[in-house]
Amino acid sequence: MTQTEVPTPVVDEVPPQRRSLLDKLFELRARQSTIGREVRGGVTTFVAMAYIVLLNPLILGASADITGARLSAAQVTTATALSAAVMTVLMGLVGNAPLALAAGLGINGIVAFQMAPSMTWPQAFGLVVLEGVCIVLMAVSGVRERIMNAIPRPLKMAITVGIGLYIALVGLVSAGFVTRVPDAAQTTVPVRLGASGHLHGWPIVVFCFGLLLMIVLMARKVPGAVLISIGVATVFAVVLHEGFGVGGWGLTTPALPDHVVAAPDFGLLGHIDLFGGFASAGALAATVFLFTLVLSGFFDAMGTITSVSDEAGLSKNGKVPRMGRILLVDGAGAIAGGVTGSSPNTVFLESAAGVGEGARTGLASVVTGLLFAGTLLFTPLAGVVPAQAAAPALVVIGGLMVAQCRTIPWHDPDYTIPVFLTAALIPFTYSITNGVGAGLIAFVLIKIGRGKWREAGWLLSVLALVFAVYFAIDGVETLFR
Repeated sequence: MTQTEVPTPVVDEVPPQRRSLLDKLFELRARQSTIGREVRGGVTTFVAMAYIVLLNPLILGASADITGARLSAAQVTTATALSAAVMTVLMGLVGNAPLALAAGLGINGIVAFQMAPSMTWPQAFGLVVLEGVCIVLMAVSGVRERIMNAIPRPLKMAITVGIGLYIALVGLVSAGFVTRVPDAAQTTVPVRLGASGHLHGWPIVVFCFGLLLMIVLMARKVPGAVLISIGVATVFAVVLHEGFGVGGWGLTTPALPDHVVAAPDFGLLGHIDLFGGFASAGALAATVFLFTLVLSGFFDAMGTITSVSDEAGLSKNGKVPRMGRILLVDGAGAIAGGVTGSSPNTVFLESAAGVGEGARTGLASVVTGLLFAGTLLFTPLAGVVPAQAAAPALVVIGGLMVAQCRTIPWHDPDYTIPVFLTAALIPFTYSITNGVGAGLIAFVLIKIGRGKWREAGWLLSVLALVFAVYFAIDGVETLFR
């Protein structure tokens, strides 16, 4: 007699949740983000840094080259928007990071006021391309990532704190809340509140209104708090200007444009002379210019990438995923800046505004890049948002970044002074490179002074020596003349 077999019940397997194409490409679910948050973050980053489309032409156009030629504002505007669009989209697709690129402030000043008077514009942009090539080679070889990983975590946190203070100061100054004293030698302070030691004028009201609104909305955890605040403050500014004739907005006046669409002018595209600068300015001067560009571009981007990635929660054990790709795109940004004629492109601090709005992946960068591409045709609209409406985002995000102070071992004598110098000199000198350099030199000297030179390592020791040369570059130039 055979035993009747009892059939095994069939259990329906639950099919795995299908991943969308965007999720597969940008790892949205893995980074606990959504398409909506990425779009908001990308738009917020664009709004926070759209001023560069107007500011870069003013900076580059303020100087003449060795022949007396000046750049066309329309051409530089097109070059600025084009390079920012292409490189920011590439950062999103290749690096999958919420980092936007555009013509770097400070670096464009080096091109305009130091390099151009000694050579022609094509020769200056040729040196910019060479700078990008140097940085790309360092990224491909792994040297750049190795340097970033060699810097101790407390110093990286100090860079984040310093950049937070830097961002906040940039926001306060651009809004006119803080101004430079015209003749600081006659006073006890170099900066002051408002234009005369007191706050006055409707533009300041717009800034304060936008800042307070943003603080309240963020405290209540309202989605899109940063973007909503910028939008409301911009509408307020437009009403004041158009309806009541309020002026004094500074660089960007919130005026409704006469023409919405303007044709781009690609006249600067490809006009470069790679090695002509060495003949015009001299081999030594051109080499110093190139050295300054590489050092500034290298460490400015390093500090920004580290701090924004950490703020986005992307860092793991002090390292950023896809760092090699991110650094490669950043180096390519310098090349693109030279080819387009917009000056070196680098990762922007304002990316932190998008991160504060929830951006965690490269999708936000793609959104930002597409918006920059849109400014190629709609350049007049880029001038509607005044600094007073966008600056509150920099102040608030800067404050959030300073919160990294809590992770710094202030009790450790090896780090106390180096961390302080790094965090303080970044905003005080308006340069990430200066802060990083001072901090590294102090850290290495303390290790050597305490008999722990092996802990500093040869790589940081070499970097400290390079920064010492950087700080003494004027004396070095004089010595070899």
